[in-house]
Amino acid sequence: MDSGGHYNPRTVEEVFRDFKGRRAGMIKALTTDVEEFYQQCDPEKENLCLYGFPTEQWEVNLPAEEVPPELPEPALGINFARDGMQEKDWLSLVAVHSDAWLQSVAFYFGARFGFDKADRKRLFTMINDLPTIFEVVTGSAKKQTKEKSSENNGNKSKSSSKGVRKHLVTSAHPCIFLGFFKIIFNIIIVLFIAHALVTIEGPYIWSE
Repeated sequence: MDSGGHYNPRTVEEVFRDFKGRRAGMIKALTTDVEEFYQQCDPEKENLCLYGFPTEQWEVNLPAEEVPPELPEPALGINFARDGMQEKDWLSLVAVHSDAWLQSVAFYFGARFGFDKADRKRLFTMINDLPTIFEVVTGSAKKQTKEKSSENNGNKSKSSSKGVRKHLVTSAHPCIFLGFFKIIFNIIIVLFIAHALVTIEGPYIWSE
């Protein structure tokens, strides 16, 4: 079941765009449209699936009748567990299965259109840079963003303080050496004058 018709993305960028569209639709179902989604998942109905489409739309419907289906199918029977769990736990469960389905669809396209190792790695990296549906639904994506921001700020502060300390130390070195040389120079001058006085006054002292 796919409202995208026979649209088949063939490049890494097209597959990723398809992934993002389906992901956005499923996130919408589990967040902003959650009341409507909850009502459509009636446990009294047959096996239902949550579909996400490249157009950022979602739909709760029966699985495809054709065997094998044109695309991998999402988790079957999500409606049956609705009333047997707390709502947030049920939504989290649907989110996990939705993440798995999105991955399977993306790499189905990759296999079908002959993505090589580099293409698959690039696709995975692009996908992995986005929070999972589970992370969005449970709120852990926001928490990770805040923690990452705090960590970056902490690292910047440490780097800044290290830079200041390094600057103070390096700027202090010339002063230390200059003072040291002044002391040595003054000692040499005093010794030189003392030696000169002894040399000059010595004969007079002995003559007396």
